[in-house]
Parts: sequence; C-alpha cells; structure tokens
Amino acid sequence: MVDVIINIEVDVGVFGSCKLKAGTGIAELIALEMSRQTGTPIENNREKIWLVDSKGLIVRSRMESLQQFKKPWAHDHEPVNNLLDAVKKPVILALSNPTTQSECTAEEAYTWSKGCAIFASGSPFDPVEYEGKIFVPGQANNAYIFPGFGLGVVISGAIRVHDEMLLAACLATRLPRPDNLVKYAESCMYTPAYRNYR
Repeated sequence: MVDVIINIEVDVGVFGSCKLKAGTGIAELIALEMSRQTGTPIENNREKIWLVDSKGLIVRSRMESLQQFKKPWAHDHEPVNNLLDAVKKPVILALSNPTTQSECTAEEAYTWSKGCAIFASGSPFDPVEYEGKIFVPGQANNAYIFPGFGLGVVISGAIRVHDEMLLAACLATRLPRPDNLVKYAESCMYTPAYRNYR
C-alpha cells in the first residue's frame, strides 16, 4: 500500500506499510524526479521525503529496529500527534485491490480529513457526501499505464525496466489533450479496408 503526499517545494510523505518495499520504491522515484527537475543530488531530496510504516514515522531514533531498505529514509523529527496538523491537504492513494482490501474507503478518507483530502483508489468507489458537499473519488490504478508501458518495453526490445523509463512514461501523461478525444483515438486505431474478393 502506498499513499503519497507531494509538495516538492516543502516535503513529501509516503505512507504505507512499506512491507513489500513499494513505498520506498515510490519514494525513490519521487526523489529521482526531484533531482532531475532541480539538479540537486538525490541524497538531498531523500531528506525531504518522509515515510510512515505500521509503527509510525520512520525516524533515526528507530534505526536499530528498521529493515535495511527503510534506513535511507530515516530522519530526525520530533513526535507528531496529529497528521492533519502537519499536512493540510493530504493526498491519499488507497491502491490495494479489490475494494475490500483497500487501505481505506473514500468515505473514510474524506471524513477523517474533514473534506480536505485528495483521494484516489485502485478500485472504484461511489461519490461521497460530506457536510453537504459531493466528493467524487478518483481512480489511480496501475492498469492504466501497464498496457502501453508493456507494449513499449516489448517494441523497444528492452530486457530491463529502469526508473528513468517509468519517469518518462509519467511525463508522457502530461502531453496536451486532443480537442476531440474520441476522434483522436479512432485516428490511432488500425482500421483495415479490405477489398471484396467475392
């Protein structure tokens, strides 16, 4: 599970169990992209990224009990009692599938954050009404990138997928959106015109 809060000018927080190293992988990609954009060493950017596991904030005072892959992300920090006091606009990505395995529901995210969270999940959730306002959860499933990314890997003949390839795929999503998305998609499809042989 990976929940990401991004503000490159200040700090980045990645919340999750980090059991399967997914959280640290996302954190490393964020640090790498920050380095690419700013020209600063990746080590400096790691200092701006904070991880949370099942025991709380990953800090240097926990260094002896941390798994090896979490250690580069341990920093000095005073205890924090309430996340919303530290993060005013949390981005919550509850990406585990199926919906029954999601880290939290959209309703839980909006209620907990008092309607301040930006929420997306790996599985669809219905809109949520909180204090008279309707919130429509986003869906941020890796299934959206894998078909195109996989095709690119096969076509290019790559035998390994590197971080830079993932970052390039992310940047491709920033391309301008066509005025008529359906017409554009149809123009990219293979539409053979067969002669009638009968």
